[in-house]
Amino acid sequence: MESITQRLLTKGFGRPSGLFGRIGGRLMAHGNAATEQHVVALAAPSEDDVVLVIGPGPGVGLAAAAQRSAHVIGIDPSEVMLAMARRRCASPIARGRVRLALGTAERTGEPDASVDVVISVNNLQLWPDVPAALAELHRVLRPGGRIFLSAHEKWLPTDLHTLANTVLAAGFTSVRTTTWEPPTRMASTAMQLNAVRNQAGTAAPAR
Repeated sequence: MESITQRLLTKGFGRPSGLFGRIGGRLMAHGNAATEQHVVALAAPSEDDVVLVIGPGPGVGLAAAAQRSAHVIGIDPSEVMLAMARRRCASPIARGRVRLALGTAERTGEPDASVDVVISVNNLQLWPDVPAALAELHRVLRPGGRIFLSAHEKWLPTDLHTLANTVLAAGFTSVRTTTWEPPTRMASTAMQLNAVRNQAGTAAPAR
């Protein structure tokens, strides 16, 4: 049975809703900002790249991506977070650079091979089925497309080596992992992983 604390954390951060969701969104906007901007800089999408941001929350990473790409998609399961992202990204949305939709990492609703870059910051630990989510992200990425994952190291659902093997098994290659120290007291050490969807589009053997 879910405790009251777990329920409040879910409403504030897991699948934000109501007052706690709005409070959680403001905390995320501040605490995750440096990491989101750092990951977007690492991804370095071009103006023509289609960028899919998984779990954009209040939209800090979306706004950063929209400064580089004219085709940014934000997928979030929370209406509260989508509303906050909509306000933050009102200008790029009006210019057609950002599109928002309900969805999850496991069910993005995007067409096959339609995305060049996938970015996810601090929500990997909330994915109920990581292999299924990676399979979905592999599906929507074009061959040669890139994925960038970042999450609080202490909240990872598994160790980094196992996660890298799971990414390889999903059909990605050139998997690289590192850690990064965000320049804010609100954020702990971040695990960061990037990989490439293999050109053939078939699953690579796990190592």
